[in-house]
Amino acid sequence: MKRNVQANSILCQWTASLLLICLPGNLMSQSGPHAPPANRPIPPPPTAQPKDAPSAPPAAPIRNTDRRRAAKLFLTASKLFEAAHFEAAMHDYELAAKLDPSNSHYPLAASLARSHAVTALIQAAAKDRIQGDDSAARAALAHGLELDPTDPKLIEHLREMGDEAIEGLPRPLYEPGASVVGPPPVLAPNSGVRSFHLHADTHQVIRQVYTAFGIQATTDSSVSSKDIRMDVDNADFATAARILGMLTDSFYVPLDAHQVLVARESKANRDQFMRQDMETFFLSGLSETELKDMATLAKNAFGAHDATADFRSGTITIRSTPDVLSSFKATVQQLVEGHNQVYLEARLIQIAHTSSRNTGVQPMQTMTAINIYTEEQSILNANQSLVQQIISSGLAKAGDIPAILGILLASGQVSSSLLSNGVALFGGGLTASALSPGPVTANLNLNSSDSRELDVIHMRVGDGEKATLRSGTRYPIQTSSFSSLGASIPTIPGLNGAGNSSALSSLISSYANSVPNVPQVEYQDLGMTMTATPKIMRNDNVALTIDLKIDALSGGSVNGNPILDTRSYSGVVTLKEGEAIEVVSELDKSQSRAISGTPGISEIPGLNDLTDKDIEKNYATLLVVITAHVIRGTQPAGRSPMYRLEQSQQAH
Repeated sequence: MKRNVQANSILCQWTASLLLICLPGNLMSQSGPHAPPANRPIPPPPTAQPKDAPSAPPAAPIRNTDRRRAAKLFLTASKLFEAAHFEAAMHDYELAAKLDPSNSHYPLAASLARSHAVTALIQAAAKDRIQGDDSAARAALAHGLELDPTDPKLIEHLREMGDEAIEGLPRPLYEPGASVVGPPPVLAPNSGVRSFHLHADTHQVIRQVYTAFGIQATTDSSVSSKDIRMDVDNADFATAARILGMLTDSFYVPLDAHQVLVARESKANRDQFMRQDMETFFLSGLSETELKDMATLAKNAFGAHDATADFRSGTITIRSTPDVLSSFKATVQQLVEGHNQVYLEARLIQIAHTSSRNTGVQPMQTMTAINIYTEEQSILNANQSLVQQIISSGLAKAGDIPAILGILLASGQVSSSLLSNGVALFGGGLTASALSPGPVTANLNLNSSDSRELDVIHMRVGDGEKATLRSGTRYPIQTSSFSSLGASIPTIPGLNGAGNSSALSSLISSYANSVPNVPQVEYQDLGMTMTATPKIMRNDNVALTIDLKIDALSGGSVNGNPILDTRSYSGVVTLKEGEAIEVVSELDKSQSRAISGTPGISEIPGLNDLTDKDIEKNYATLLVVITAHVIRGTQPAGRSPMYRLEQSQQAH
């Protein structure tokens, strides 16, 4: 009994070691967040003892029941590990190590399960951060810190979230004033209203109106001198300046808080006297075409003729008046912040089933009638030399035909259809005959196969941009071939033959008798090709334009080229934000049945089940499920803004 217990213990340890070696390689590809298992007690870590502490008493011997229990826990934990329940597996591994400290595989397995559990929590936190659920991300990272406080990846993610929490709210996409050289001058006229009843020269009227509001006006030589009349009652500075500009065909430029320059209204004078500000827009998230379109927009729509786009640095530098720059900045802010993105999660589910069943009895289909005398004579005539040897050796007499035939058949040198199947004899003498029935076959065969495949694909697509997804293989198809025009090698002037070289002669002769053929091959995509173009609507729904194409080999060919079966689908579906919807569903089903039996008997009810039946069933299902998530604000928290501004001023 003791020997059997030791053998079982050794067998359990060997099985646990084998599982520990095999499981990690098969499970490294499993990733993604998983639901945390039920809480289990974690044994406290051993505490270190000082060097001068008294030696601990020797450990008690491990009982066989504890060894068997530890092996069972290890097997249970390995199944949990394979099912991606890493925390539960870690707890069972640690309990097994506590029951059997002599087995070094148990703590190593616990450490591996702890690492996988922490990695799964980090991935879950990253997904929560993408979806904007910071509280769930912090909870997942805190739980991972409880499992392994020394994990460097976990500490780095916690540090990033701490930095973002300190910085506060995410920065906006549009940040004004990265660097500003001096504020623009602001005119400060006296408040109140004034009444004017003036009839004088243009320059004199301009000076009197501006002086009434505490502003010193300097008139440019471009302002023409003529007599004008101005009658205005109870007008503030803005109203009086606007009326004065229309009467004198002029405009003013602030020089400081109490001085202005008045010039004649013209485009040349505005370009010369109006203060020009220069601003640089950093649009690193836009493509070269989009930067070019933004520069064209600034020139044509806003009148900023000095607009330069730098494609290498991703910037646009504009020199124009402050009001033009202000309008352009507001427009750019709306365009950049409105450039949304969609996060698509596509799940491709493929299920295939093949079943072939062959059951029943196939009765004899033929029956052969044989004349025995004729069959005997044909055997004797075909083997005269063997018959003479049998007679000369004294094994049989010359007239003993049955004995001679028996010796020939027993030696294996001669075979007859009489002995291959059962026979039924009838008649006698020269008319003795036999009936040889055909074979009877009983079939009981079943072949069945099932396959399931799941592909999960994540795509991040800009609003209105096209995303292409391909799943399948590339099949080479020969489209054409190239060969020389003739089988002979062209004659080279001055070369009459190969000379004395026999190797060169054989090489030329081999090329002369063959035509080089170079094939032209084109690779065809087989499988599924899906193109998705999302468009975000005002209610945050996603209008998804889908073009789906499925190509497969049909099994036939024309001139050596395979025939392709193509199925396509085009349409527009509307998805709610965060909702999964079945976009495409395809089902292929085929069934065939063949019956082998005796005519008439196979059609009798109750007897047709005894005949041979061959039934084949095949069906395949393809299911495409898409989940759309709307991502607004491509700027992650705590990072450099996608769009910033540098501003400077140039005065004239």
